[in-house]
Amino acid sequence: MAKDFPIVCVGGSAGGLDAYIRLLQNLPADLGVAIVIVNHLRTVATRLHEILPRYTSMPVELISERLDVRPNCVFIIPEKRDLHVLNGEFRLKPISKPWGWPDVITVFLRSLTENWSGQLIAVIVSGYDGDGAAALCGIRDVGGITIAQKLDTAGQPDMPQSAIDSGCIDFVLSPEGIAMEIRRIADGDPTSLT
Repeated sequence: MAKDFPIVCVGGSAGGLDAYIRLLQNLPADLGVAIVIVNHLRTVATRLHEILPRYTSMPVELISERLDVRPNCVFIIPEKRDLHVLNGEFRLKPISKPWGWPDVITVFLRSLTENWSGQLIAVIVSGYDGDGAAALCGIRDVGGITIAQKLDTAGQPDMPQSAIDSGCIDFVLSPEGIAMEIRRIADGDPTSLT
């Protein structure tokens, strides 16, 4: 299978669950994109792969080493791992920043800019700190689209605010608006900024 379909990285932490649910509820199961949720929980084992299947008909998988990146699937980062992509597969490494605020979203976005030939869409939703913000200009540099959650729709606005402050955000939207924009981009609609 050609590995040139779009990847949507959705990065978040505190308050992110609400955004993930609202986003997935508004995305069709046959959109042709891979959704990768990078939730930077440090010590609490993620249960997103158990919770999110209630809100989407796409398969939801906890990422394992060398798992194929496939369209029309939702992938969840496992805890205490850095996530990379190489040769169309996910690669997991021990977390490079085990103390302080994690930077797993930044790490994954940078890997995508170096190792993925398809369209990139980076989405930053509710969370503490500013993980992901440092990689957004790089996403735009390779022709990707960057989206931050509208602050008044985020349970914890720090992370989307940091993304906006990077100066490299194309859209600031509610989770439902993010879903609409992803659909437009995936459909190749010329009214989006691709």
